[in-house]
Amino acid sequence: MDKTLSTRLKALRRRGAEICREGLEPALYSCGISAYAACVDCAAIRNPKARLLSKGQKGVWRHLRDRLDPGARYIWIHAASLGEFEQGRPLIERLRRERPEYKILLTFFSPSGYEVRKDYTGADCVSYLPFDTPGRVRRFLDMVKPEMAIFVKYEIWRNYLHELDRRGIPTYLISAVFRPGQAFFKKRSAWYRYWLRWYTRIFVQDRRSLELLSSAGIDHVSVAGDTRFDRVTDIRIAAKEIPALDIFRKSDSRPVVIAGSSWEADEAVYLQWFGQHPKEAKLIIAPHEFDSRRIDRLCATSGLKALRFSQLKDSPELAAEADCIVMDCFGLLSSAYRYADVAYIGGGFGAGIHNINEAAVYGIPVIFGPNHGKFLEAAELTAAGGGFSVSSADGFARLISGLLPEKKRHEAGRKAGDYIRSKLGATDRVFSEIFQKKQ
Repeated sequence: MDKTLSTRLKALRRRGAEICREGLEPALYSCGISAYAACVDCAAIRNPKARLLSKGQKGVWRHLRDRLDPGARYIWIHAASLGEFEQGRPLIERLRRERPEYKILLTFFSPSGYEVRKDYTGADCVSYLPFDTPGRVRRFLDMVKPEMAIFVKYEIWRNYLHELDRRGIPTYLISAVFRPGQAFFKKRSAWYRYWLRWYTRIFVQDRRSLELLSSAGIDHVSVAGDTRFDRVTDIRIAAKEIPALDIFRKSDSRPVVIAGSSWEADEAVYLQWFGQHPKEAKLIIAPHEFDSRRIDRLCATSGLKALRFSQLKDSPELAAEADCIVMDCFGLLSSAYRYADVAYIGGGFGAGIHNINEAAVYGIPVIFGPNHGKFLEAAELTAAGGGFSVSSADGFARLISGLLPEKKRHEAGRKAGDYIRSKLGATDRVFSEIFQKKQ
């Protein structure tokens, strides 16, 4: 076949495929979202989380109508859940301080974010995000009339992005991170990358993400860093004093290890060592999820003299008699890290590690399980010498025995703190670039 003819045929096939994609993709995507919404309603019969989401979606229009100020200028910020909210919070608070002419609408997709932060005073209105179908999207944007939209990390909703772009509303993605295995970079699902073109600007955490996007033809990208580092620094400054933990730490010379956001799979890794070496270190356990039965089991199986934190509320001096304190409350973990010499962060033997930065900001070494490949900060903290991964109880035993001597843990802790400080400033970079361009 003539080479020129072959080239033209290939071009025609590509164009044909593109026409099919443009015609079918919006309808197929929207049908998928509608099916998901129907599944949520069905699951709500038995699943408490689905019930909250279903109820929230059904009441979202009335909620927005009651809370929105029709004459106000809104910046809309969307976070999937609680972790993304904490990531976006430094920017929200910066907007509050320096752009008071705007009101802030904060939306969540997940009940675990909305239910915890629905009364957050840093936003003028907190709401569920209506499901991403064309009719709901248009209705939402007609009600809010945002002057700007900011999505946090992984929030890429096809119909919202398309309609925001069609209306000419500046739209940003902040603290994003991309990996080669994502759909944007696979041949069979490369059409996902077209959605990224509807952002006005994408702010990524690292140069690798920028290079990946560039290879896919996405060039409206800036390396700004991760706003979570600014957030954990703010948290450290505002950390609460916890008298019982202060007494616990000072009661003798043993170093204190804290297990934050701990799951049962994590406890199988670290509790064995503590049961065998009760005189070498003290332990604070902050379970990620718990009920009374789980707390009782932790106290009974730790191999240490363990007390519930609630037992110390009126008698904090009792903490001096304990080898282990089990936190049976929420909201204190980020402050509790200040009383530890070493942190173990849970989740690495399950879906993925929890927030290691909240511990590292206090200048203490951080240990975590093997499932951390999606977390850039874990690789970077390890490379800096302040983070350590373990994959078994034996591995934990070897690591903790070598890490507990004062000189060793102080050296690793200094490196952890230095790493956090080296990553500050993402909020400033994002804020400056957005508003310099807007001006």
